[in-house]
Amino acid sequence: MSDHTENRWSTKRVLVGFAIAICLIWAIFPFYWAITTSLRKPAETFTVAGLAIPFLQFKPTLENWAAEIKVPENQQALKNSTVIAFSSAMLATILGTLAGYGLARFKFHKVKNPDLTIWFLSQRVLPPVVVAIPFFLLAHQFQALDKVSTLIVLNTTFNLPFAVIIMSQLFKELPIELEQAALVDGYSRIGAFFKVALPLSTPGLVATGIICLAFAWNEFMFALIIAQRKAITIPYIISGASDTRGIQFWFIATRALMAMVPPTILALTVQKFIVRGLTFGAVKG
Repeated sequence: MSDHTENRWSTKRVLVGFAIAICLIWAIFPFYWAITTSLRKPAETFTVAGLAIPFLQFKPTLENWAAEIKVPENQQALKNSTVIAFSSAMLATILGTLAGYGLARFKFHKVKNPDLTIWFLSQRVLPPVVVAIPFFLLAHQFQALDKVSTLIVLNTTFNLPFAVIIMSQLFKELPIELEQAALVDGYSRIGAFFKVALPLSTPGLVATGIICLAFAWNEFMFALIIAQRKAITIPYIISGASDTRGIQFWFIATRALMAMVPPTILALTVQKFIVRGLTFGAVKG
């Protein structure tokens, strides 16, 4: 009986390990393709088949990277994406923190708290394409096309509901007794918020900010309808790597890596805060 059980568990482990390996290959292969393609000459993109192992099937070169970094449009896109992502993430996190604290600590009567939460959730799941034409017409009316500030406002608007939901749930998990003790000690409600609630919610703040930054960094729809020349972003640049000769895969791979590297480094740097923030309140006792 025990041998049968051990064999069953061994088979289960093998199947689980195989499934994990398949998932890892599925997730990692696009990165591998982008790296190897960015290091190949254009002609080798079509002649070298299979996994394209460096030094065995082709000689790596940095020609594509050197060419792409020198392009003024790419430099402008990186600058714009950085400004838009960080600015909109900061604004969404600040406003979402204040709104989330209000939802967690105060009761609203005309519009109930659960209704407000559902409304914020509905804004988060609203497809951006639904409001693309209205936003374009408004931007055109107010002469705000091709402006970085317009993209900051649009990204903040769409990321704000996410920040509100995350922060409201986080503040609900914080013991209200700590703030009540601060009020007894003479702090005002605002003082208790800044001295007690806000410091305790730091992991959640960082996690929310990073996620909002990732959403803004990868946003393509708004850049497509608003940007023309001055406000172009990295996703906008990636989509333009084609001409009359076809799709330039070597440039797409290089630009994709240029887009992935900065947020990846940032996420790895603050990884512990992200994990703590997303798991805050998950385990009690």
